[in-house]
Amino acid sequence: MSDRCLIIACGALAREIIQLKSSNHWSHLDVECLSASLHNRPQEIPARLAEKLEAARGKYDRILVGYADCGTAGKIDELIARENNVSRLSGPHCFSSFAGADRYEAMMEDEPGTFWLTDFLARHFETMVLKPLKLDLHPELVDAYFGNYQRLNYLSQVSDPDLLEAAEAAAVFLDLKFTHIPAGYGELEQSIKWCAA
Repeated sequence: MSDRCLIIACGALAREIIQLKSSNHWSHLDVECLSASLHNRPQEIPARLAEKLEAARGKYDRILVGYADCGTAGKIDELIARENNVSRLSGPHCFSSFAGADRYEAMMEDEPGTFWLTDFLARHFETMVLKPLKLDLHPELVDAYFGNYQRLNYLSQVSDPDLLEAAEAAAVFLDLKFTHIPAGYGELEQSIKWCAA
């Protein structure tokens, strides 16, 4: 057993995790990412995580699964319950890590019909939302997919006018009220500190 720790994360969090690793000088922390495209196929996430956990077995003191539940209906929790010194991000989605659990719950209670963007999703809205749903070819389907949504909350990690503009454009395209919340890294850093301690 080494003193190294591992994060097995969603590729949508890679930039933020690498930044936190660098700024905190966590040289003993290894990061491996699964494709962010699994956001659109959450049923595949637990099996892919299981492969990574098996490969890491006995090599790390602690492992952080850089996913919340992320639409897996508790399957990630079932997987890590069988492991020692393995934890995951709290909450239902990575959005709640950025927003903070209490603020996320309050905002969802205020408006359950909320679509969430992070810097990653603002940057990759076309490839992660428009094209997989074929909205680029059939914009008339927007109402079928998003008709029950009322608001788009953009949780920004960094201050970037281009990303803010992209998030606003996404809200216009989806015909949703736009809210910008400069969230920074929220509770993500605390979760990583558990692993890197």
